[in-house]
Amino acid sequence: MLKLTGLVLATALLLCVGVNRAFATPSSTVWTPCTIDIQPAGVTHLGIDNYTQVGGTESFATDVGPEWGVNISKKLSAEFGFDVLTNTESPLYFNAKIGYREDVMSKGSPALELGFFNFGTRKGVTDQNIIYLQTGKSLPGGKARIHACYYAGNSNTLKSSNGDIQNTGFMAAFDYQLVPGKWVFAADYCSGRNAVGGTGAGLYYYFTKDISLLAGPVWFNDEGINGKMKWTTQIDINF
Repeated sequence: MLKLTGLVLATALLLCVGVNRAFATPSSTVWTPCTIDIQPAGVTHLGIDNYTQVGGTESFATDVGPEWGVNISKKLSAEFGFDVLTNTESPLYFNAKIGYREDVMSKGSPALELGFFNFGTRKGVTDQNIIYLQTGKSLPGGKARIHACYYAGNSNTLKSSNGDIQNTGFMAAFDYQLVPGKWVFAADYCSGRNAVGGTGAGLYYYFTKDISLLAGPVWFNDEGINGKMKWTTQIDINF
């Protein structure tokens, strides 16, 4: 049986190894890190994310983030990385995730993972320090997956545009292979009237198994923080 204490300790070990954009991403679906994907061991992943307000001036800073996958044990996997938000005063954020993929704990078992993201370096501004506990599973047929998690972050930073504390909530996501290996539809949601609350939807196109492009809209729960809807394009490359 999975011991959550072990996951917490392992995540702590990984810690040791805006309109700027309000969200810095590890492995993600569209807007949120609500996905049971973990970068494979030995893989270096590079993501380049843009969020542009069509016809407006409130575009986010470009997010450039490398990610690495490792095996903690035969069953326990992890990823860790950082994000750089270009042309911002405090551009650096850290993230990591550790857990069990589907079918690892036992045959037919869901994934179970613990992670953190948006660990920024500027107190009271970028130190959202969000920790999340996540699960998810492939649906019958193997083309669709569902993902869900609970999150909690820094109450001094995660607030609404009115100043109300909004540091806890949930995330949910769905993805479906329209054409396996080529086209994938994805959508996700994060609750909370804070910097990370919002809804995203888009299409992935895989040029190869290691290079993909995502495009789609993202709406925000608190436009006083993130402004109006943005159009995102995200390039992902595995080395």
